[in-house]
Amino acid sequence: MLRKKGKKRGPVVAKKVTCDGIDFKSGLEKYMHLALKSAGIHAVYEGESFELMSPFKFSPDSYERQANGKGDMINRGNKKHQGIKYTPDFIGEGFIIECKGRANESFPIRWKLFKDKMKDSKGVVLYKPQSQKECDEVVRLILKERENG
Repeated sequence: MLRKKGKKRGPVVAKKVTCDGIDFKSGLEKYMHLALKSAGIHAVYEGESFELMSPFKFSPDSYERQANGKGDMINRGNKKHQGIKYTPDFIGEGFIIECKGRANESFPIRWKLFKDKMKDSKGVVLYKPQSQKECDEVVRLILKERENG
């Protein structure tokens, strides 16, 4: 398929949807919510945030433009930087689900940092469905785990 000249393709912007009084950031998150609910699996939507990296002060000089690449190259050192947090979509007993249709460019590193943080967590399984079919598979796997557990 040919792209039209001059059109920039940016990140995919998910459509926000509301269901059961919850504002979901995408239709896939809504689908996951309904699939969990239908199966009788309790999960909290965006119920907890995890600090992946603490805030820090960068004391040396650092000559650079703004993060968006605009502005003049000036000393942007000697300042405090925000930490990095991550909020998974669903947290339930023994599982965490992150619905991700198409990831933006920062998500893979955030996901990797989150997995590093969770690597020693016993009894917690991570799921990252990227389609409705995979959401259904997540439900099946959670139910199977509960039967065996």
